Amino acid sequence: MSKRNTEDDKPIPDIVFDSNSKTTYKKGQFLGKGGFAKCYELREVTTNGIFAGKIVSKRLLTNQKEKEKMSQEIQIHKSLRHKNIVLIHSYFDDPNFVYIILELCRKRSMMELHKRRKALSEPEVRYYMKQILEGVVYLHGLQIIHRDLKLGNLFLNDDLEVKIGDFGLAAKIEYNGQRKKTLCGTPNYIAPEILTKQGHSYEVDVWSIGCIMYTLLVGKPPFETNSLRETYAKITRCEYTLPSSLNAAAAYMLNKMLQPDPSKRPTVRQLQEMEFMKTGNFIYLFLEF
Repeated sequence: MSKRNTEDDKPIPDIVFDSNSKTTYKKGQFLGKGGFAKCYELREVTTNGIFAGKIVSKRLLTNQKEKEKMSQEIQIHKSLRHKNIVLIHSYFDDPNFVYIILELCRKRSMMELHKRRKALSEPEVRYYMKQILEGVVYLHGLQIIHRDLKLGNLFLNDDLEVKIGDFGLAAKIEYNGQRKKTLCGTPNYIAPEILTKQGHSYEVDVWSIGCIMYTLLVGKPPFETNSLRETYAKITRCEYTLPSSLNAAAAYMLNKMLQPDPSKRPTVRQLQEMEFMKTGNFIYLFLEF
């Protein structure tokens, strides 16, 4: 007999109760899963308000380090209030699960948009990039690095507004010049200084934004291969190709973000002032989901 997955030992209940606020939620549509978490729509019974519930089984938090990581994610996320960051409404637990109640983004993530549309038009990319940059400027202003910026962690509400989510790998910079050492991130978006373990800081988010912008404009990630080892090798060598059809201002911005030397990358505020971000417009009519 095969060993049962401990995650399935205790099913997530259909009715969820927050004993702190005396609030009852009814579990609805499954939204997806990632890492340790499963996400469902949760409807608050009294008000009929609909939220996204990020639910983690306590059976998966098997050691103190994992518990501290979960606690850090909540502490960082609850300190954030910005129009381009997924709002955390509350969090609580019961004997079996930890529940994080989040703003619901009905259009899901930009990964779904990418899978459906592949390459986007320049005005669309400019529209989305403007919001991504605004959200990350806010984070960096609070000395927080996200460390896992990717299309799957950029969510869209009904108005196609970008909301940065999933702070499971986020970290606080405690003092000027501090370099983090943790190996973390997602293969197609991970910065070379993380792979080489030379220490990293805010610049890893700039690299990831470069990978996001490239993917939106070109239709595929800059370092994607069929092999994780080769992808990491290409990242370490900073080996990517810009299509000749790419707008010169966009190519310039991408080259600046995808610098192997983190000290040569622009800050997020500097990215906001680049020509690609300043030309054209952000007219909503260009958008097609």
